[in-house]
Amino acid sequence: MMRSRSRRRGKDTEQVVPDIPVNWRWLIGYLKPFIGRMVIALVALVMSAGFSLIFPTVVQQVVDSVLVAGDITLLDQITAILLIVFAIQAISSALQSYQLGVIGESVVINMRMDLYRHLQTLSLGYFTNNRVGDLISRLTNDVTAIRGALTSNITVLLQQSFIMIGAVIVMVVLNWRLTLFILALVPLIAAIGFGFGIFMRRTSTRVQDEIAASTTVANEVVSSIREVKSFVREPYELARFSSAVQRSLKAAIQLVRLNTIFSPIIAFAGFGALGMILWFGGREALEGRLTGGELIAFLIYGLTVAQSLVSLIFTFAEFQKALGATKRVYEILSTPPDVTDPPNAVTLESVKGGITLRDVTFSYDKRQNVLHDINLEIAPGEIVALVGPSGAGKSTIFNLIPRFYDPTGGVVLIDDTDARTVTQASLRAQIGIVPQETLLFGDTIRENIRYGRLEATQEEIEAAAKAANAHDFIMGLPDQYEALVGERGVKLSGGQRQRISIARAILKNPRILLLDEATSSLDSESEHEVQEALARLMQNRTTVIIAHRLSTIRIAHRIAVLDKGQIIELGSHDELMAKNGLYAKLYSMQFRDDVLTTFTSE
Repeated sequence: MMRSRSRRRGKDTEQVVPDIPVNWRWLIGYLKPFIGRMVIALVALVMSAGFSLIFPTVVQQVVDSVLVAGDITLLDQITAILLIVFAIQAISSALQSYQLGVIGESVVINMRMDLYRHLQTLSLGYFTNNRVGDLISRLTNDVTAIRGALTSNITVLLQQSFIMIGAVIVMVVLNWRLTLFILALVPLIAAIGFGFGIFMRRTSTRVQDEIAASTTVANEVVSSIREVKSFVREPYELARFSSAVQRSLKAAIQLVRLNTIFSPIIAFAGFGALGMILWFGGREALEGRLTGGELIAFLIYGLTVAQSLVSLIFTFAEFQKALGATKRVYEILSTPPDVTDPPNAVTLESVKGGITLRDVTFSYDKRQNVLHDINLEIAPGEIVALVGPSGAGKSTIFNLIPRFYDPTGGVVLIDDTDARTVTQASLRAQIGIVPQETLLFGDTIRENIRYGRLEATQEEIEAAAKAANAHDFIMGLPDQYEALVGERGVKLSGGQRQRISIARAILKNPRILLLDEATSSLDSESEHEVQEALARLMQNRTTVIIAHRLSTIRIAHRIAVLDKGQIIELGSHDELMAKNGLYAKLYSMQFRDDVLTTFTSE
């Protein structure tokens, strides 16, 4: 599948991915729920356009019948008719505008919801390879830009086409020779307009890409403001954001430059055509083939055709701009998730908790494997610690168990059932994850714990908090369980966030627990509280731990030692120490300080 053209910038590089055609069926499909409103808008559009074609004829009657014949009564009648026509036209225009406004806002909401829903279905790898700021820009700015293409642009296209065709028909009736003369000028103006429109689409797409890039920078800085301030990198980040904004400004100025050139050229072409109409029409009137009223009507109709043509050209240019946004949105919606449920996927009911990795290999980029022939069988209720140097594959194994990724080769079994044959939702319902870096939502403590099981009662939430050693510190807060934790839990300490995360996992009550043990960054008191909570959480559960501390290694039944994507040692602490292999080396290097600390505290 081809991808849309977009620029993803690194520090010194720019990646351009190939173009992807827009699926027009998909785009027009957003109008289907509003067929009734569209019909009303189109009827109002036809009425408004039709009545606008009456005006030049009325002017002709005023000139030829009223002014020449001096009939005041006819003037009164024509004026009254004209006022009625204008009133109906105003009502039609208002009705059309209202219906299109409702359709446009509804389309934006529906498309934004579809895009957000699809983002939720995409696999973890997609978010690893795409920056959050760019995705947010597509979800907000680009979707809004599409609204005009689906509503106002389409209706302007229909309205002006109807007016132009109607005006041409009337002009043919008035004087076919003058009409042919005018139509000979149309292709030149149209070619100029549509040519500029294509250039504007490309430039507009670039503007949207650069705006997304600056949004990405801003999102990263705001999300990591603590690190920015701790490293005193405000000037650096300001310069980085300024550079991104300047790139978007440069692209925007190029778009302004195109508009600046485009508008006067089209205006000159339109008025020039009108001048030629006056010249040719004047000759026709002098030769008696046109009356004075018909010449004036012809000029008005000619002006109407010119305005409609200019409007169509500008609409085409605006439509080209919207196409850039459309392609950026469609790129996401046309991206399939890497991990999907098979058509015959079954629901994984209650499990014992056995985990088997059989001949598992895995590659993130389909070129270089990060896991090689992993074979590991974990019995229900067993605690297994994963140990190894950075990059050995510990986190990858973590991600394979809940099917955040599928193995490149081999199989992951849950109680002898291939994880790929069950629904992702039912699989992950059996698994609780406590990450190393706890991320909380910027909501209340109660809502963060309740995220583990949305239907939980307040009593169940408090029970989970007590089991996680979190209830006491929560009750000490001014708003207790209704206290806001701040963005990403910034108002709480590391130990408090970790205990909230544990409470959430306890409330979920999973049969399998994946624990990226993170007590290494906590103070002694917080570590003790978290370790107690973890001990309760792991009771009667199959637990896989990425171990960082000696205290965690001690509670594991077995230890799997990984190096370069392979399990090279497997056994208990004593068995591995007796082998005097990599584990013994890591133990002496990484865990010596823990031993000293333990003996000192005792």
